[in-house]
Amino acid sequence: MLYMLFLLLVFTCKGSFLKTEPDVRSSIISALEKVTIFMENRYQDINLDAVLGFHVLQGYLKGALEKWPSKQELLAQHARVESMVKKLSSLLEKATHFLAQNDPTYFKEFAPILGPHFWIFPHSWNQTDTLMAYTSFGSTECFTEKMSDACFTYLLGTWKENGESCTVTSACRNTMTKPACSNYCLSHQLLYFIFADVKGCSDHVFLRTQHYKNIFCASMMKINLEIENNGFNVSSRDLFMENIMLCGMSGFSDFYKLRWLEKILTWQMPEEGCFGEPSQELEHSSGVEDEKKLLRRVKRREKMFADGCSSHHTAVAAGSLGGFLRYHCC
Repeated sequence: MLYMLFLLLVFTCKGSFLKTEPDVRSSIISALEKVTIFMENRYQDINLDAVLGFHVLQGYLKGALEKWPSKQELLAQHARVESMVKKLSSLLEKATHFLAQNDPTYFKEFAPILGPHFWIFPHSWNQTDTLMAYTSFGSTECFTEKMSDACFTYLLGTWKENGESCTVTSACRNTMTKPACSNYCLSHQLLYFIFADVKGCSDHVFLRTQHYKNIFCASMMKINLEIENNGFNVSSRDLFMENIMLCGMSGFSDFYKLRWLEKILTWQMPEEGCFGEPSQELEHSSGVEDEKKLLRRVKRREKMFADGCSSHHTAVAAGSLGGFLRYHCC
């Protein structure tokens, strides 16, 4: 009897997988094709955040193609992804050219993260541990974005001409390991350790990189679940997607929940292909003032377009959707 029940469960799960996974992939690919069209129309105007998000997307698409299932019925999807990769390669080259002209100082500081081989994507998956999450959060402004940017440039070696990379100041060490930070400060702490990973930095603080990633992403999962419980307020969607993008890049697969994917797909503007805040939604949002403060505080170079498209929203959406595709394709 138990054996028959086991077989029933196996075939039920297998049938469900064959039925849903191609649909999941198709939905993600369609959304990403629209995002790519937005990139095609706005590559001269988008900011560094958006270019970064599309670099992350491109990396995920390439990784997906390498492990794409060889089933006949999935060849059409494979071709669509391959087409996007080719188009993005050209668009990113053009966008980088305009970015260097439009914001040369900022571009110089962060040029290394826009390289074709900078990003490393997970080869194995972990799950967050709720016990490692902060029991409570402190100030949402643990540190300024100016401080965060400075610490990033010390790791990248762009803090001065011919600067040494992987430089860790005591201020940065204290800031980037400060406990109970939340929101964008928390995601910037995680990004700091991601950069250190990619650069191969060997300061003693990085001997505990995985430990910090475990704490940060467990806490970011806690934040995302709170955002979900609060009904995905407009002002929290950008942070929600950024947490998925960064913790997905850190190898935490429980951020790739199908119910979250379905929700993110509803936030895409169907005509523009971007993510942001349509004017009518802004007018009726109780969080408008909070969002304005948020933009001033953590996204100094945010680029909002007249149609409501946001460079930062679109960047983190592209990066998170690329992660969803990479996770569900293979």
